[in-house]
Amino acid sequence: MCESCGCGDSHGGHEAARTIEVQRGVLSHNAEHAAETRAHLAELGVVALNVIGSPGAGKTSLLESVIVRLRGETKVLVVEGDLQTRRDADRIARTGAAVHQINTGDGCHLDAHMVGHALAHLPLEPGALLVIENVGNLVCPAAFDLGESFRVVVLSTPEGDDKVEKYPIAFRSASALVISKIDLLEHVDFSIARCREMARALHPSIEIFEVSARTGEGLDRFCGWVRSALQGRVEPTALP
Repeated sequence: MCESCGCGDSHGGHEAARTIEVQRGVLSHNAEHAAETRAHLAELGVVALNVIGSPGAGKTSLLESVIVRLRGETKVLVVEGDLQTRRDADRIARTGAAVHQINTGDGCHLDAHMVGHALAHLPLEPGALLVIENVGNLVCPAAFDLGESFRVVVLSTPEGDDKVEKYPIAFRSASALVISKIDLLEHVDFSIARCREMARALHPSIEIFEVSARTGEGLDRFCGWVRSALQGRVEPTALP
């Protein structure tokens, strides 16, 4: 349960109405912080990606690969979100990128206030890429604007292509879909064609990338998209 967004169980009409009221208030407050962060980053000339996906989808592995490929071109700064531990932050630190860990405790997502505070711990500079790796979850992170320029959703082949229809907000709100772990396709029940069709039904202009952090397949194309985003040649995410 996440008390900050009211996503816990509710019983009865009164409790359901109260939950909706709490959610509206939280999202409104979050939107104010997100607008401040977006304006601050724009003033600094920093492009931000908010990466969401389930636990184990391959978000950190994707990020490690991007950092290695952009090394020497662009400074990459990372905010890591997890309930506990610094494991992913330590992995990112080993790439040489500056990273700040946010542990949410029992919180199921990052919010704009958390991210705004995290920015004070990172060496922001014009032209930098800020990547926010959200808490592993396809539900609540999709509802919270973090002040990002672009939202990227990562879906791994072992999860199944049905997740696109089950969690539509995550895919409808993303600029890009990364289908990860494609090296496992022969071992799992996942249809690339079906996944693409469902994602485009939700968001006709979504960019779709098929990648494997293990083999490197597809990563150059995704990094090309990131470069285009840094150069202002990609339309920013229109959040719901």
